[in-house]
Amino acid sequence: MLRVAIGVIVAAFVGFLAIDQLATDALYAADAAPASLVSHVPLRFGERVYAQLDRLAPAAYVEATLAQAALNSGSPDSALQHALRLPASPVRDELLARVALARHEAALGFEYFLAAPDFEALQSIVDGRAARDPLAAYRLEQLVARRIELLGAHPDALAQSSWRLGLLANETAWKQVPGSALQKNWLRTAQRHFRAAADAAPLSERYAIAAANQADLLGDEASANAFFARAASLDPGSADAIAGLGVVAYRRGDRAAASSYLRRGRQIDPNAPMVRALERDLR
Repeated sequence: MLRVAIGVIVAAFVGFLAIDQLATDALYAADAAPASLVSHVPLRFGERVYAQLDRLAPAAYVEATLAQAALNSGSPDSALQHALRLPASPVRDELLARVALARHEAALGFEYFLAAPDFEALQSIVDGRAARDPLAAYRLEQLVARRIELLGAHPDALAQSSWRLGLLANETAWKQVPGSALQKNWLRTAQRHFRAAADAAPLSERYAIAAANQADLLGDEASANAFFARAASLDPGSADAIAGLGVVAYRRGDRAAASSYLRRGRQIDPNAPMVRALERDLR
């Protein structure tokens, strides 16, 4: 009798797992391949099973699954109800962020993505804003950078954010009155960010070149030369770094050295941006 009872319990448990898996598949059937068995499982079946689970034994995974399913079906209000029942966690923050976006509450969504944190989603929001309003995007990226600092994340993550801040500061500068004090201030702000990126990731050629280019733009020949030299030492095969040294040499009136750097840069990559820039200078 004991063996029979155990067999019944095991069978019931296996049956429950099978139903639960089928119900989960039903909720995500829209993402399945059209020819697969899962794609033919009625969505309503999954909703009913999970609704019963929610009533009988509410659990975090049930609430999270129902919240995601509600989002997928275009019901952010229902998703919000389920997400709010979850304990504080990155999963809860992530769901609340996506609910906020679905309800057209962009600022709230950004805050929840920061809390999660979901840096991929945050970057997507910043990039989307940058196309319309680089200053607003700059302020959002500042929040991302502060979050990275608070988390004590890898220096490369902070370097990437600093580099993006530099790019956004430059975009903001070009929207100001040419030659104005405000434009110059933004250009100097961009340089501070590029320097910070180069300091946070000292083995990155890209950040060193960004700092070098900005220094050159601001007329700081000594800094430009130092950063181009650092980039060249990090990657002797960098045409941009080699040609960048030539640009600085040209600024200093040394055409012979600039021409020599140009020849070296062309041998590496004749289409590199700094090679093209040096060619224009030497015409």
